[in-house]
Amino acid sequence: MSLSTGRTKLDACLKTLRLRWEEVRESWNDPVRQDFEEQYWTPLEPLVAGSIRAIDRLDSVLARVRQECQ
Repeated sequence: MSLSTGRTKLDACLKTLRLRWEEVRESWNDPVRQDFEEQYWTPLEPLVAGSIRAIDRLDSVLARVRQECQ
């Protein structure tokens, strides 16, 4: 799997997960949901977004290396 393929899959999965979470939030409203959201969901989005940015930077570096090594 290439970096761009992995990046695309990760981004698509986050979007799907975000949609599912919004559906669940509508019907799950108790302290357990709030704890889950604080402990897991809220930190997850910025971590995944940061990972996507890192993949983009790495892909750019690898493309430059490939070009310089030709």
